[in-house]
Amino acid sequence: MTLATATELASATNENLANISNTLIYSAMAVYTLAFFAYITEWLFGSRSKVARTAAALTAESGGAAGAKGPAVKVKSAGGTTVLERPEVVVRSSAGARDVPDGPGAHGGDEQGDLYGRIAVSLSVLAFAIQASGVIARAASVQRAPWGNMYEFNITFSATAVGVYLLLLALKKNVRWLGLFLTTTVLLDLGLAVTVLYTASDQLVPALQSYWLYIHVSTAIFCGAVFYVGAVGTLLYLFKDSYESKLASGGKPGRFATSVLERLPASASLDKFSYRVNAAVFPLWTFTIIAGAIWAESAWGRYWGWDPKETWSFITWVAYACYLHARSTAGWKGRKAAYIALIAFGCWLFNYYGVNIFVSGKHSYSGV
Repeated sequence: MTLATATELASATNENLANISNTLIYSAMAVYTLAFFAYITEWLFGSRSKVARTAAALTAESGGAAGAKGPAVKVKSAGGTTVLERPEVVVRSSAGARDVPDGPGAHGGDEQGDLYGRIAVSLSVLAFAIQASGVIARAASVQRAPWGNMYEFNITFSATAVGVYLLLLALKKNVRWLGLFLTTTVLLDLGLAVTVLYTASDQLVPALQSYWLYIHVSTAIFCGAVFYVGAVGTLLYLFKDSYESKLASGGKPGRFATSVLERLPASASLDKFSYRVNAAVFPLWTFTIIAGAIWAESAWGRYWGWDPKETWSFITWVAYACYLHARSTAGWKGRKAAYIALIAFGCWLFNYYGVNIFVSGKHSYSGV
């Protein structure tokens, strides 16, 4: 076999692997779509459950201040009917947290809803396996780490986000409520990747051909996936906190808000979840920036040059550091800290999409 023939054979093999990768990514999108509809069905069955009816009964009071008791609840017992008063809403003034139990989840206690939820998780596992195979096939087609451009970063990032979600479920964490939001954004992310950001398989420029690509970019992808999970929890916390505040002040939320928010964890639980997720991954984000600086010295001969990507990575680090500091400060706990967390994740998103697409710098050589 001549050298030219071997080269042609290798090129054809890489092209076939790239086509297999594309097919797997599209197949994963199809399965994610099925999971999306299963999660929707879980929420729909949950809206008809006793949770929504109970929540409607508890909020059907004619008025009253925070802590006021609502209508009495009648409980049938042998030989008669016992009348129980509705318990007061207890508010901890010191921390701003309420003694509110966590909701049952998207299924709302409905057996059929729970069945569709478990089907949705199974489909998510299958889609994740297919997508991960697509990422591996892409790596084989280019014979390097599969995150040398925005397309490869996107398909790896969304797969990692789903992997984080499935890992939390495997650890018996109550996060199935995250499934619908995650699947929706993963479909949007993959749709953007295969249409706008798609880049054919190709080798990297010399500056990127380093083992630091595996270290720096892989940790950046993982941090982004975890930050995303924390951001969803923070956003839902804001909605749930507003809902609980309205109930505590004697207000009556709408039927849709009641049906959806009553099934989520309590605002205190969502706040704690988001904080723990962000705090756990923050040291790794710090390492990501340090690893990038070491790689920059190896590639360009300087550790730091205030390149747009470097600048926004540092801004993101400062924003999350401010969030963690605010979270430990009494006057900034709760909603104020949550707003900072969302701003910090917005900085991360701009660092990836905004800087890569609209701003030129040393990181622009990899293209979109």
